[in-house]
Amino acid sequence: MKQPIAWIDDVHMLTVNFDACALNIHEMNLPVVYWKDKDQSIPITGKQFVNDQTVHFFYEKELPLGETLFLQWKELEIPIYAGKIVRTPWFEKHYTAPDAQLGAICSKHSTMFTVWAPTATKVQVIINTAKYPMNRKEKGIWTITIPGDWHGYMYEFEVAVNGKVHQVIDPYAKSSLANTKSGVVVDFSRTFRKIENRPFKGNLQDAIIYELSVRDATINNDSGISNKGKFLGLTEKNTKTKNGYSTGLDYLIELGVTHVELLPINDFARVDELNPKMNYNWGYDPLLYQVPEGSYATCTNDPIKRIDECKRMIHAFHEVGIAIIIDVVFNHVFIKETIEETNFEKLVPGYYFRFHENGMLANSSGCGNDFASERIMARKFILDTVDFWLTEYKVDGFRFDLMGILDIDTMIEIRNRCLQEKTPIMLLGEGWDMPTPLSPEKKATMNNSHNLKGIRFFNDYFRDTLKGGLFNAFERGYANGYGTFFERLPALISGCCLEKFGNPVVSEPTQTVNYVECHDNHTLWDRLALTNNDEPAHIRKKMHQIATGITILAQGVPFIHGGQEWFRTKSGVENSYNAGDHINELNWLKREEELANIEYVKALIKLRKNYKHFRLQTKEDILWCLYILNTPPPIFGYILLGNEEDFVIYINPTNQKYQIHLPTSSRWQIMVSNQMEIYNERYFDGEFMEIHPFEFIVLLKPVII
Repeated sequence: MKQPIAWIDDVHMLTVNFDACALNIHEMNLPVVYWKDKDQSIPITGKQFVNDQTVHFFYEKELPLGETLFLQWKELEIPIYAGKIVRTPWFEKHYTAPDAQLGAICSKHSTMFTVWAPTATKVQVIINTAKYPMNRKEKGIWTITIPGDWHGYMYEFEVAVNGKVHQVIDPYAKSSLANTKSGVVVDFSRTFRKIENRPFKGNLQDAIIYELSVRDATINNDSGISNKGKFLGLTEKNTKTKNGYSTGLDYLIELGVTHVELLPINDFARVDELNPKMNYNWGYDPLLYQVPEGSYATCTNDPIKRIDECKRMIHAFHEVGIAIIIDVVFNHVFIKETIEETNFEKLVPGYYFRFHENGMLANSSGCGNDFASERIMARKFILDTVDFWLTEYKVDGFRFDLMGILDIDTMIEIRNRCLQEKTPIMLLGEGWDMPTPLSPEKKATMNNSHNLKGIRFFNDYFRDTLKGGLFNAFERGYANGYGTFFERLPALISGCCLEKFGNPVVSEPTQTVNYVECHDNHTLWDRLALTNNDEPAHIRKKMHQIATGITILAQGVPFIHGGQEWFRTKSGVENSYNAGDHINELNWLKREEELANIEYVKALIKLRKNYKHFRLQTKEDILWCLYILNTPPPIFGYILLGNEEDFVIYINPTNQKYQIHLPTSSRWQIMVSNQMEIYNERYFDGEFMEIHPFEFIVLLKPVII
């Protein structure tokens, strides 16, 4: 006969399922709760039959958690474990410790180990093979200070909870052995310390973000980089192709971007760290959030080296004036089969993840679980991790994967923590509304942008307007559809925040991240191959240039996918998360072939950086500065007024030439065009001009006082 279990599901309620017992539970008297260590009995005051096998028992006294309890019922002695109680407000009030310093705090003289496990009956720390019983404190904290120098030693926790004993890697571990085999104690005073002060001092609206993967950026045979696929590969200077063209860090300096956003660099699954060439993965399978990924280190089994090399990479970027945003995946954790294999579930079963009312695990992430960011200790873990990367690694921002799964209060606390830094910290994320069991008003979605000031959102309306809807691979947009969605252009170029141009996507111009491609889905070039395969390549390139031009110069923060500026292709693979280096690597020979387009993108970046017209910070500034011009649709034109110069931008998404009546008769300077080769001079006089097929052009007129 299988042993039934009594679950504490509420403050005064146990649930027992007797489906494996050959007993007539309707005829049995009320049991009692026996508290073994205190030798106390707690009476059951009532019962309720849910069905023929399941019973709720009620009692008046609150049961202690983390103690050995039994339900005594005639000849049965049923163990009592914490069930749904861990997801109640009562538990949050009595058993959480938001101010505790968790993890292994190491010095040359001792290490203090602290873990939160309120429902555990026993916890030990294992250092190498030696076990040290930990002491239970208030609020579910277990701790022990062990004399000696433990820097670089392996450690784990052994946790007895709900009748099982688990070996658990500390979620707060700061390094690990290869393939996440064990946590490692780290004294950070003995790691690389020379990290430059954060380089970005201006307003975040001045940022230009470039998305990059550590591996993709350096792995290509033509990169001229020695440490291919490694953190150190992005520290190398004077790297070139065989023909002498800059690559890696030097290339990014020349391009002129202000921020590099790195795909996840913390410890992740599905790549064999001992033989990384055998596997490929973007890194959205998080394991240890405060540990740098081992496959990016030159010596995977050296737990300190991966820390030092990650720091050296960030230092190298800071040294040349580029800020670093790291991609963080707090919406889910990696599981192979079940949630029970995760460190979080082993420590506090049922607490760290969201469940539906029917008891089923939530899975809006599509990865088998949704992290319950709204719970105090889950939120604490996220905040502590953000704080750690800010403090120890000096990162400059965070990109939140599937941010809409997280709750608003957590994101506000993250923002408030980042505001404590002396330099501005970039916060951006995917604000999609996912079907996670959290009320709509609590989700960190674009719909709630008014409650998330200071946090930016990837603007899918912007993306889909320019190249067609994501979920219809053959739909065309403005850039590739001869002006389709022309009516949306005023909203796009004004930051998607003004009511006069339709329903706002975000509340402020400082909340939109404008993009047409990223690591997800088809690159823009591959999308054009689907939607415009009847067009020759030189026409598709002009369409590509139009989309990129609008992205860089529209109000908001522009986001460029690595290689977008040389028409990056992934050979048509839409979801390349595990497709291998031959699909994902940056092809540095393409960088040689597309010099003209790279110069066009560099000119757009330089223009945006030099003139505040393109990076306005308030709705009021945009309303004063921006005027939509009267042009023959689908030609789109607008003017940006300034104190010393005005800019006029015209876009022609068609294969016809048009004559344009300029706002005034004046001397005009051609600042940027994707067809500069057409013009013999950079200046012309008058009030009329011709705009060529598929042209994106920016004109400057000095203000005459």
